Amino acid sequence: FLLVYSKDPSTRPVVSGTLPGGPFRLTDQAGATLSDADLRGRPFAVFFGFTHCPEVCPTTLWEMSQALAALGPDADRLRVLFVTVDPERDRPEMLQEYLQSFDRRITGLTGSPDEIAAVAKSYRVYWRKVPTADGDYTMDHSAMVYLMDGEGRFTDTIAYGTPEPERLAALRRLISGT
Repeated sequence: FLLVYSKDPSTRPVVSGTLPGGPFRLTDQAGATLSDADLRGRPFAVFFGFTHCPEVCPTTLWEMSQALAALGPDADRLRVLFVTVDPERDRPEMLQEYLQSFDRRITGLTGSPDEIAAVAKSYRVYWRKVPTADGDYTMDHSAMVYLMDGEGRFTDTIAYGTPEPERLAALRRLISGT
């Protein structure tokens, strides 16, 4: 898909091609199943990353935690999902421990490598495993938050590094359905 942004911040991006999103059924940090059908009727923001990420993931989750706090009671009308692209290491118990540092309303999701690959593909997420010199590995991945309406349809993204006022405005639009 292609997003074309106007310099006018009041306009939405123009999207061409197949939109991100699609059905999924994954396991949350408590070991329960969560599917796209469970989210119907409530907008959600979804970010793909991994718990061993040194900068982008903790920064994005911290920014989303700050946004949830700033939204006040309206934040309860929004779901925030963190989907791992490293299911080998990010089992439910690892997600549960990692997410303790962020807003309690952020839900971590994992699954089998095939399940994660399918969800990442449906959201047009780039990710790949990168070996490190010490024999371990890291993950390269897309660094944007996908905003989905109450029907699970793509509406917008929040790019990594987006200033707080723009992040909050995008989340308020998502919650209000405008």
